[in-house]
Amino acid sequence: MRLINVKAFLEREVLIRKRKRVDRRARVFEFCDDETTNYAILSHRWVGQEVDYAELAELIKMGGEERDEIRQRGGYQKILRSCEQAKMDGHEWLWVDTCCLDKRSSAELSEAINSMYRWYENSRVCYAYLHDVCDSSFPTESDKSRYPNFNGWPEWFSRGWTLQEMIAPNNVQFFNKDWRPLGDKRTFAPTLADITRVPQHILRDGLSYNRPCIAQIMSWAADRTTTRVEDRAYSLMGLLNVNMPMLYGEGSKAFHRLQLEIIRMSNDQSIFAWGCDGRNGRTGSALADDPSFFQGCNEMELMDLDEFIQSCKGEALPSIEDRFGVFHITNRGIQICLFLHPCVDSDSVFEALLPCRYGPSGPPVAINLALWKSNYYRYSMALCAGVPTKGTLQFRQLFLSYQDTSHHNVIFEIDDRAITENGFIECGTYPSNLAGNTVALTSTNPLCVKVYSDNQTNSRFAAGFGKCFGKEWIHFTYENPASANNGRSWQAYATEEYQKMSVRGLEYPLSMAWARSRSGSYGHVWINHFYFPQSTSTVRTSCVMWERSRNFGVKIEVFRCPGFRKGLNEWTNFRVDVSRFFLMQTHRIDTDISIFRELVFPTMTCGVSCWIIHGVGDMDCL
Repeated sequence: MRLINVKAFLEREVLIRKRKRVDRRARVFEFCDDETTNYAILSHRWVGQEVDYAELAELIKMGGEERDEIRQRGGYQKILRSCEQAKMDGHEWLWVDTCCLDKRSSAELSEAINSMYRWYENSRVCYAYLHDVCDSSFPTESDKSRYPNFNGWPEWFSRGWTLQEMIAPNNVQFFNKDWRPLGDKRTFAPTLADITRVPQHILRDGLSYNRPCIAQIMSWAADRTTTRVEDRAYSLMGLLNVNMPMLYGEGSKAFHRLQLEIIRMSNDQSIFAWGCDGRNGRTGSALADDPSFFQGCNEMELMDLDEFIQSCKGEALPSIEDRFGVFHITNRGIQICLFLHPCVDSDSVFEALLPCRYGPSGPPVAINLALWKSNYYRYSMALCAGVPTKGTLQFRQLFLSYQDTSHHNVIFEIDDRAITENGFIECGTYPSNLAGNTVALTSTNPLCVKVYSDNQTNSRFAAGFGKCFGKEWIHFTYENPASANNGRSWQAYATEEYQKMSVRGLEYPLSMAWARSRSGSYGHVWINHFYFPQSTSTVRTSCVMWERSRNFGVKIEVFRCPGFRKGLNEWTNFRVDVSRFFLMQTHRIDTDISIFRELVFPTMTCGVSCWIIHGVGDMDCL
């Protein structure tokens, strides 16, 4: 590692200050062995203009004006004050990340990042400089008026890299803005534990003793930020005892790569326990997208395998320990053995139990998995706590996909004005943050349920708009009057239907993905008739989607048609080709589905219609 020679640096500074001649051959940097060298190290927040390696090494060769500009920077003053403190403490060498790394060399930068935890761990003392603390005492209570952007604490506690810089060194000394000493890490361990969620025994003894599970270590970084997205992963490598090459430019893929490296060397299944608090649920890869997905895992711990099997009420299978503790990363996915419970109302959604728990007496952590095209994916049912399971617990070998699924957003433009003409009203939307007639579905909000009520019969129906694994769908359910008359609120009905649709989202038949692959078409139309049991009402839904668009126009109408029974939640698809496309564009069909109906579906009589797609030549009778 490249270190600053404290004595040489301070002597050079004195000569420059006195305007005396400085030997241009004198060097302030030397390469030393971190295992045997007595050195101090600086931990700080990069603020303002820092001084890099080239500037500090070539300082004496610069002109006076340029040299003085560098010496007046806050970054230079931090180096100077750190050297003065190191000299006072009897340390001959100092390491500062801003100037001891030649960042022009990608090889040197990669080596340093992979070694940085060890460098902090082997230092004799770490100077933690809190640039925004003006008081002469360490802050012991959150003060959002003083630190509004960092949850009421100094900025040093909000950064990704400073987490390992706090944990790795045995001796951490804190300094305020004016370099006045505030105290050491051991003294402030109770306060630091409250601020950072890092247990006091880790702050006092480090990670060598009683190392926590992967999920808990990840949780310490959940609220921290870095300037570069990749550093969210790179700053955790030392804490997780992982080494891997740097690939700046890969973005969030760095965190996926970090998790795969952990899996290659560890059988700690808590790495899959992210999102169980419901705050970061999403459907797709078994790997988390970011450390924030582990928020809430700060009390998670691993379970003894025998205790885990007993708590699962699973049968002790032959060689289960060998099968259970081995992961294989393949091009298909992560090959792993898990205990699975199928969910009620679905043959594709499962609850998987992991040998970890929240606290010493908690049950095993459960995550939701979906079987899709022979692989298992994390499945988001964040708003649906307590989804019931069925059958006995199964011990199954499976492949967890670590490839990300499509996270594109989908917009449903809903026109339901015609419903009110037949005595229906809109009760509301669940979840409420998706209310309105422009519904934008995302990976974290993949489902929306709208509830409508019939004033004449006191019945209700729900329209669900969802997306899952590249499939967009619309589904309807009906609540008979007896349930509504029992006083059940529409919110309770919406919540129940949301849960059912969430579990069965893989099985609903409306798929937009296959239609877009057909050639020669500019768009597609889906028509559905949903008949209310024991009622004369029928819901007709028209949905139009143009190629290369994520927007869907949806028109919902209600007809009271005695005797109409065919087409219960069954969709019929029509293709719109070139010969009708220009006429539709002229009439702005992409934004007004009612005009589209008038052009394409001219005949409608009491819920039974004969619709012809002009220009395609297909006829369908419903």
